[in-house]
Amino acid sequence: MLRVRILTVGRVKEDYLKDGIEQFRARLKPYCRLEEVEVEPASSVPRRPGPADIERAKGLEEEKLLQALDPSFYNIVLDERGKVITSSGLARSLTRLQSRGNSRICFIIGGPFGLGEKIKGKSDYLLALSRLTFTHEMIRLILMEQVYRALKIMNSEPYHY
Repeated sequence: MLRVRILTVGRVKEDYLKDGIEQFRARLKPYCRLEEVEVEPASSVPRRPGPADIERAKGLEEEKLLQALDPSFYNIVLDERGKVITSSGLARSLTRLQSRGNSRICFIIGGPFGLGEKIKGKSDYLLALSRLTFTHEMIRLILMEQVYRALKIMNSEPYHY
């Protein structure tokens, strides 16, 4: 069975996103083993951070993410400069990974300031879910929906409701 880890900075705070994420946790259970790993965001960031504050926060968060990485997983960093693919393309990619013996996939989501270059360098693939900008909390929900959709496609099941 496919093992999917979502490694992210911080917790989801908005109730409507928590509700959606919970729905997709339940939907994903028959298709994969889902694991969510949250690292603490950088603390003491000023209310209006300057460039140096942002870089410091990204660096602190990046170190926590790097410590949480498991080299036995195929690591996919979600980044706005990554490759944009379709839902069917994601399904094909997951199928290809499984056929090559990669049944452990980790999706990495940064915090509000994004991800540093070290973590991107440790990734196996850079993926963009869209060219639009979303909050890191929304990306978790969107990612879970897309993983669910990909797994439905992989199982030749309908996914439009």
